[in-house]
Amino acid sequence: MATIAVIGSGFSGLSAAAYLAKQGHTVNVYEKNATPGGRARTFTANGYLFDMGPSWYWMPDVFEKFFADFGYEVSELYRLEKLDPAFEMIFGGKDRINVPADFNALCEMFNGIEPGSDVQLKKFMEEAAYKYKAGVENLVYKPGLSLFEFAEADIIMNMFRLQVFSSFSKHVNKYFKDARLRALMEFPVLFLGAMPSKTPALYSLMNYAGLKLGTWYPQGGFGKVISAMLHVCIEKRVNFFYNSPVEEIIVTDGIATGVRINGNVITCDAVVASADYHHVEDKLLAPALRNYSNEYWNKKTFAPSCLIFYIGLTKKIEKLRHHTLFFEESLLQHSIEIYEAPQWPTKPLFYVCCPSKTDATVAPKGHENLFLLMPIAPGLTDSEAEREKYFSMMLRRIEEATGEDNLSAFIDYKKSYCVSDFIEDYNSYKGNAYGLANTLLQTAVFKPKIRNKKVKNLFYTGQLTVPGPGVPPSIISGKIASQQSEKYLNSKRYEATI
Repeated sequence: MATIAVIGSGFSGLSAAAYLAKQGHTVNVYEKNATPGGRARTFTANGYLFDMGPSWYWMPDVFEKFFADFGYEVSELYRLEKLDPAFEMIFGGKDRINVPADFNALCEMFNGIEPGSDVQLKKFMEEAAYKYKAGVENLVYKPGLSLFEFAEADIIMNMFRLQVFSSFSKHVNKYFKDARLRALMEFPVLFLGAMPSKTPALYSLMNYAGLKLGTWYPQGGFGKVISAMLHVCIEKRVNFFYNSPVEEIIVTDGIATGVRINGNVITCDAVVASADYHHVEDKLLAPALRNYSNEYWNKKTFAPSCLIFYIGLTKKIEKLRHHTLFFEESLLQHSIEIYEAPQWPTKPLFYVCCPSKTDATVAPKGHENLFLLMPIAPGLTDSEAEREKYFSMMLRRIEEATGEDNLSAFIDYKKSYCVSDFIEDYNSYKGNAYGLANTLLQTAVFKPKIRNKKVKNLFYTGQLTVPGPGVPPSIISGKIASQQSEKYLNSKRYEATI
């Protein structure tokens, strides 16, 4: 059996490590930071437990499939709670939508806003269900190395039904006229991808994931999911090395033979890079060994970065849900200021997560745990003054929506996180938070390749390669990278080198 170096312990790195260790290989995970989890790390302060990144638990079947591969049911590792309402959208004043967990109730809500839209919603979801089944159960598990992967008869025959070449916004507008319903259907694209007009309608599968399969919360926070994956890895005897940033991938005659850490070379038979793809190529490989140039990356459309605040409050806020989307301003304008004319937004949309509504363990009794997130263009300069300007703006709008006064007087913990922090902690290209946008020319085979073309045993995983941004896709990406690594290790080419 082989020794494999995995760079990074985010979702994709943990996934790859677990699958490779299951095959009997010696797997060493090298993590830059002091704790595992990547963007899903947690921290505690003043009695609060904060998830640093992911907070939406969608596509539960992907998590179930991962843990089932190792003989576990999710319920054995952490407890899930289905949120009802799933989330709230605030459009200003008393104009707000609470999105129910029950689909029949959701249809009634749609019909109350726009007569006849309940029928349209059912039709929309029928199509989205097909895309989800075809996409999540088939397409997203392909390595994206060749168009021939998609040559199966049923995929070709149903390509137009999958709506790979149709615009997401036009697809939504065909079904719904009310601006609030359109915003409800389009919001996942803003936070995880690109302009709705430039995102394939294929991604309506996300609407099915969120509105039909439900919005869930792992008690104890997303850190519990990381802990569960870590448990699987340790059970399979994966070795973890923290505070161990990889400085170089050692390559001899087109074969990665080791990684350099703190000046020392540690040998291996293959490398799986779960760290930022651009960073791995730009800093850990010689220019001649890279898949892509800096010019290539500069031309790519990235999903947003974000400005985040972790807030502890010494009082409860009654009129706030677990998930609340503040959409009083124009979705189109904010999207333009992320993707087409990158700048700090003039009238931003933002999101608030209040996990203490559901979980008493994340805040002291009588206190509230808040996570504020505003999507912004990657690459912006984030001064302290800029951060504070938008914090004041967001806090004022929370006060207006909840009827609270002077919330700043009740803050007993506050920490911000933005572009420069993503770069510092994750070597994130331009400080992006979510990876590449899901545009047509950045989907499937058009994403950066999961295999290095010049280093036979170097593989990439995570949100900058297939299948794309988000927690479930990252878990899937780790499995794909492990399969490609295993394929190499089983090949005669590998056998000839040992």
